[in-house]
Amino acid sequence: MAFDIDMIKRVYAHMGERVDKARKLLARPMTLAEKILYSHLWDGNPTTVFQRGKDYVDFAPDRVACQDATAQMALLQFMHAGKPKVAVPTTVHCDHLIQAKVGADADLKRANETSNEVFDFLESVSNKYGIGFWKPGAGIIHQVVLENYAFPGGMMIGTDSHTVNAGGLGMVAIGVGGADAVDVMAGMPWELKFPKLIGVKLKGKLSGWTAPKDVILKVADILTVKGGTGAIIEYFGEGALAMSCTGKGTICNMGAEVGATTSTFGYDESMDRYLRGTNRADVADAALEVKEHLTADAGVYDEPEKYFDQVIEIDLNTLEPHLNGPFTPDLATPISKMSEAAKENDWPLNVEVGLIGSCTNSSYEDISRAASLAKQVADKNLRTKSKFTITPGSEQVRYTIERDGFIDTFNNIGATVFANACGPCIGMWDRYGDKAADGPRNTIVHSFNRNFAKRADGNPNTMAFVGSPELVTAIAIAGRLDFNPVSDKLINEDGEEVMLDEPRGYELPPEGFAVEDAGYIAPKEDGSQVEVIVSQESQRLQLLAPFEPIQPESLKGMKLLIKAFGKCTTDHISMAGPWLRYRGHLDNIANNTLIGAVNAYNKKTNFVKNQLTGEYGAVPDTQREYKKNGIKTIVIGDHNYGEGSSREHAAMQPRHLGVAAVLVKSFARIHETNLKKQGMLGLTFANENDYDLIQEDDTFNFVDIVDFAPGKPLTIEVVHADGSKDIVMANHSYNDAQIGWFKEGSALNVIKKENA
Repeated sequence: MAFDIDMIKRVYAHMGERVDKARKLLARPMTLAEKILYSHLWDGNPTTVFQRGKDYVDFAPDRVACQDATAQMALLQFMHAGKPKVAVPTTVHCDHLIQAKVGADADLKRANETSNEVFDFLESVSNKYGIGFWKPGAGIIHQVVLENYAFPGGMMIGTDSHTVNAGGLGMVAIGVGGADAVDVMAGMPWELKFPKLIGVKLKGKLSGWTAPKDVILKVADILTVKGGTGAIIEYFGEGALAMSCTGKGTICNMGAEVGATTSTFGYDESMDRYLRGTNRADVADAALEVKEHLTADAGVYDEPEKYFDQVIEIDLNTLEPHLNGPFTPDLATPISKMSEAAKENDWPLNVEVGLIGSCTNSSYEDISRAASLAKQVADKNLRTKSKFTITPGSEQVRYTIERDGFIDTFNNIGATVFANACGPCIGMWDRYGDKAADGPRNTIVHSFNRNFAKRADGNPNTMAFVGSPELVTAIAIAGRLDFNPVSDKLINEDGEEVMLDEPRGYELPPEGFAVEDAGYIAPKEDGSQVEVIVSQESQRLQLLAPFEPIQPESLKGMKLLIKAFGKCTTDHISMAGPWLRYRGHLDNIANNTLIGAVNAYNKKTNFVKNQLTGEYGAVPDTQREYKKNGIKTIVIGDHNYGEGSSREHAAMQPRHLGVAAVLVKSFARIHETNLKKQGMLGLTFANENDYDLIQEDDTFNFVDIVDFAPGKPLTIEVVHADGSKDIVMANHSYNDAQIGWFKEGSALNVIKKENA
């Protein structure tokens, strides 16, 4: 039986009425995304037609999911909300704080020793406030959610950008910062700009070496890392219907890499099979009763140009396996072109490590297909040339693949099976010890979702390429980046030429899933007597103090902290890896603020000018000096600033240290929202060329901040060192409520005030 089945039935009970009312308002057929959005309005039945990409709308998500790294700050904030229990079903998943080093058992044991303080805190807060808790080793949040909580037609938010994975089961699932999660957990409406819609028609069917991962790698090639910003991507067509549920999840998961609000698929038989295969026949039965509301209306997919803002068509019959990278997930290379591209770009051809798993590709189907290739190593007398690692997505998957012999197959080729956790995908991989920063130039291939510099192993010289688990496995066997399993032969240990057979796998386990201990701990029915203790001496956890409002007078005489050059992701603003240990201690983790951002004036990282002393130093140290002297600062950035993870630390840390404004060419959606939630100014250049006017010794005056209002640009006087001045106009997307957050100091301050 499913978790929260009564809640799911309530969603379905009112879905038909709300969809019918929305359809009458729109006076046209509706897409799936529109049906889910209009049936989850905070006010209930629709009464207004919302403008895509313009109107801010209050929604009522069905559930919230948090992973341990972000849950710490989210729950520390929720403790200030004045609520005895969460208002919607909520779960916490311990998957980010387990470092991959030796193997599953040893790594999990070490994590439980080194992070026990954090795990105990999360478990106790969960117990107190009615939150389901998935203990360390239970699995990666998004795979666990897909197996246990996701349901067609639902809406959920999660404090991780890859929450979108649940779109594989027909949800609208959206990654958010912890402050957004606090709103929903506290029973408040959740605000989102009504998304635009991108339709992706999948013609033909996948076969051979081409996998669902190649669909999203191709979409990333087409849209780039910012082309999906502010939009929901809805997939349809015969190729979608022929694809497994977990394959759909893979595609939705990596939609975060094109900036999409989320991605989703219409309900079909593959979802029904997956629900029943994961012991949720009750959800499948309930979904069948409302199935006409769980996909687009008739005619929408036949004439998509009428209903979507943009339409993309991909022919799966001709789609090649792809490798995307290095250093960005949208640099796509068909495998047939890799030899040429590698030579042209001087990418190291020797592949040191192949890694499969992560929240993107760790299903039973993924691992079974990779195992079919691993088995051929022995069958064809081959030897695996690269190191090879596997990260199962959940304890249920791990237990089942062990029962079915796949782990033995991987062990036979010398592979390492890591714990059911994020591990190398998020930088929790002890590959180099403390020498990562000076690591050698090398190539790895993985089936993860992101491949920014330093992302996997902390080594800026590691070139990471993203591919399907099948392609990664084949390349690891061959040991070369330019190996094309479709056409290339290998030399086995007998000196014979052999080719790898096409991968084969199972959509679901033929004998069904099995598990002894899935890792779930239910909260107490009444947690009022549960005590949450945080030591004042702790270096891992720190109770929060409310942010003070930024006063208008402090926005004059501001200094430049850094002008970031080029790509500046949340990894650059607040690194993961070893810094994850401080995610619950704002002051300690603030010591990594913007240390990965490139200074536009010297092209160095973590080396900026202190205008008070004229000396250069680390970004956090320089900012702390400004804070000590009561000086607010501004950060200048390029396009798609804050791309990547949903981590709100990238907003909270600068806020904590005294940064008042971030002015950029464009924002990634989640980061812009996080800045607003923390009471900061997130602004964009009205004229992008004004980025070039900003000089290293500039002082900034916000001359009309007292007139801060929706739709009205702000005027910034930029005073240069020689006394000359420029006027820069800054646009913003704040509405009245968000301006209220700024004036009160943060969105949390507003919630606390309303609950007082």
